[in-house]
This record gives sequence, C-alpha cells and structure tokens, in this order.
Amino acid sequence: MKKTKIILGLAILLISSLVTAQNELNRYLELAAENNSGLKAKFSDYMAALEVAPQVKGLPDPQVAFAYFIMPVETRVGPQNAKISASQMFPWFGTLKAKENIAVQSAKAKYEQFEEAKSKLFNEVRSNYFNIYFNKRAIQITRENIDILSTFKKLANIKFESGLVSAVDEYRIEMEIGDLENQLYLLIDTQNTLELIFKNLINVDDIIIATPETLWEDDFELKKEEVLDSIRNNNHQLLSLSLQQEALLFRKELAEKQGAPNLSIGLDYIFVGKDNNKFTGTDAFIFPKIGITIPLYRKKYKAMVNEVIYLQESKEYQKSDKENLLENIFENVWQDYMDADRRIVLYKKQLELASKAITLIETEYTTGNQNFEEILRMERRLLTYSLKLEKSRSDKQAAISFINYLTGN
Repeated sequence: MKKTKIILGLAILLISSLVTAQNELNRYLELAAENNSGLKAKFSDYMAALEVAPQVKGLPDPQVAFAYFIMPVETRVGPQNAKISASQMFPWFGTLKAKENIAVQSAKAKYEQFEEAKSKLFNEVRSNYFNIYFNKRAIQITRENIDILSTFKKLANIKFESGLVSAVDEYRIEMEIGDLENQLYLLIDTQNTLELIFKNLINVDDIIIATPETLWEDDFELKKEEVLDSIRNNNHQLLSLSLQQEALLFRKELAEKQGAPNLSIGLDYIFVGKDNNKFTGTDAFIFPKIGITIPLYRKKYKAMVNEVIYLQESKEYQKSDKENLLENIFENVWQDYMDADRRIVLYKKQLELASKAITLIETEYTTGNQNFEEILRMERRLLTYSLKLEKSRSDKQAAISFINYLTGN
C-alpha cells in the first residue's frame, strides 16, 4: 500500500512538472509574439495595407483653376478680366468600389502572411526549445556516465592493487572518460549557441530557459487524412493565395470598368470689369459644365483585362503547386513523427535491458568472472540508448510542432 502511494505521488509530481514545462514554453511563445522584430515587421506591413482602402475608395481631388486675361475680352456687359474654374471628376459606376475591394482583399492576404510568419516563428521557437532540452539531457547523461566510469575506475584500481587484473583496465577506462569529457565540452559549447539562438528568437537577453526533467510524449490528436484536410483548408500560405485570387477577380472588374467613360461636372466664375462708358460690370456664372472622357484606345484596356486573366492562371498554378509541396512535406514529417514514436518504445525497452545487463556485469566483474571490455561495451550502449531515447522524444515533439505549423495552428 505504501509503495502504491509513493508511485502515485511520483506520477502526480511528473504530470505537474510536465504541465509547468508546457506553460513555460507557452510563455516563451508569447514573448516571441510580442518581441520578435521580423514578426513586428510583418504586422506593420499588414497595418500599412489596411490604410490603402481609404485612399482608393475616395473620389479624385477636385480641380480648381484661375485664369487672368492679359488682354481683357470685351463683352456686351464689360471686359472679362479673370476666371475661376472648379470641376470634379467622377469615375464610372462601381470603379471606386472595385478599387476598395482589391485593397481589402490584399490587406487580408497580408494578414495571412503575418499569421504564416507567426506560425513559422512559433515552430522555430518550439524546435529550438526541444533542441535545448535534448542538449541539456545529453550533458546530464554524459556526466552521469562519467561518474559511473569513475566508479568502475576505482573498482579496477582496487582489483589491480590486489593483483587480480592488469593496469590495462584502468588505462582503458581513463581513455573512455577522456572521450566523454571531450564530448561533454562540445555539448556545453553547443548549449551556449542554442540558448543564444533561442533568446534572439524571443528577443529577450536576460532570461533563464527552463526545460523539464523529462520531455512530454503527447501524441498528435488528428488522423493523417484529417491533418491533410486541415492543411488544405487552414494553411496560411494557401489562404493568402486564395485571397490574392479574390483580389484578382476585383482587379479584372476594375480593368473592365476603366474602359468605360469618366464624367466630370464643374462651373466657371468670370470676373467682369467696367466698360469704357464707366458702367459697372456684372460678374457672371456659367453652370453647369459637364465633361466626359472618351476611351478610344481600346487595345490598352483589353490588355489590362488579359493581364489579369494570365495572373489568375498563374495564381491558380501557384496554389496547386503549393498544395502538392505542402502534401509532400507533410508526408515526410508524418513519417518522422511515426518513426520517433516507434523509437521511443524501442529505446525505453533497450535502455531497461542495458541497465539490467550492466548491473549483472558489474557484479560479475567484482567477483572476477567478467572481462572488463564487456563492461565498457555495455556502458557505451547504455549511453547510446539514453541519448537516443531523449532524441526520439525531442524529434517526436518537433514533428508535432511542424505539423501544427503546416495546419496553421
């Protein structure tokens, strides 16, 4: 009963530790979203795109002109000295709305590009976090193996002093420890590089990167076909291309409307001076003044429409190509995910067997019935399986992270 309570308590502590670690990772993602310069640049691009619609949906600025007659024009009511003209151009019906729709859809496409950048950044943060976890565990496991070999070294020294073995066993273990220490220094240097990259991603210098003692082994919730459907419907790159296609529909509408005439309405105000008989002149209005643009050169308007048609075909091909590319990438990542899941099961079993074997070998060596070479061989396997298990855990979560990125999560 007491043993059951201890196991239950350890399980609760492990679950609590994993939840805390996942919360820490979420905090790092929040910091990246708030501080990453590249992501801020993408968001500024989106905000700039939002400001285009108010610019294009407004009427053209009115035109005001002033003319002064150097030689006054004599009229019945007096000489015309100056004239002020004002006019307003009105594009063909629906032209401004089409321009606004183009700007709105383009802004939405920019937003999907921002979301794509955010998803990509989050995947990079998670991937680097898992690399940091693995490297930390590799450092810890290597140190533990150095300690184990140091214990064997003491044991070999005792047997050597007792005349039971030669000094070769001690030399071999010193060589093995030297190799592990060199590997340890490399891992420590790698850790510094990984943490620097991680801090640059979240754009925070003064932070301690906390990782769990054992990485969680969450499985992916969706089935393979469900993931593919999610990619086709939710991937931000595909959504951006779809919105660009919608913008091209409105651009085609705009090109067709630009081949229609534009209207202008205005008025003239003429200043009339005194005539030769000193009679006071009378200012006169001329209203209304109506103008129209005549789109005679039809080839350029036809070319505008054809240009959009080719762009629509190009965008459709781009989207199809992107779907195929994403599907190929997903197949490879899904294979990595399944492989990592299988490796976790394998190396857990192998590690358990190696631990039992090394315990037996140590006992047999103590009693003088085991060759020291077998101890070193099994110790290397123990180290290899320990590292491969942690790498499998890291690879599995990295694969899940990348799949989430592909699905737009």
